[in-house]
Amino acid sequence: VQLQASGGGLVQAGGSLRLSCAASGRTFSIYNMAWFRQAPGKEREFVAYITWSSASTYYAESVRGRFTISRDSAKNTVLLQMNSLKPEDTALYYCAAHKSGASEYDYWGQGTLVTVSS
Repeated sequence: VQLQASGGGLVQAGGSLRLSCAASGRTFSIYNMAWFRQAPGKEREFVAYITWSSASTYYAESVRGRFTISRDSAKNTVLLQMNSLKPEDTALYYCAAHKSGASEYDYWGQGTLVTVSS
């Protein structure tokens, strides 16, 4: 599986962006998917997670209520809708694929930069 993240950009605080992660490969539908982010000078942190069936989603406390993760398995795409953006959301955002039961993420995208100005 290869992952290609896109949709990042510059937005003012309070604005919205939608990130997209396009996956290649016929086995995409069996993977749980997640978004992570890494701000300058900080460690990578978890943002959101969606199971392979879309039955469950999980969010970091810092984004819950503002971000929404979804997937379209027919299009092999995972989306992250980000609303009410804050300057502290500025980071490089990565998508990742995780097979249920695995201890680590199997595949990572290259990252897309989100910059939120105050």
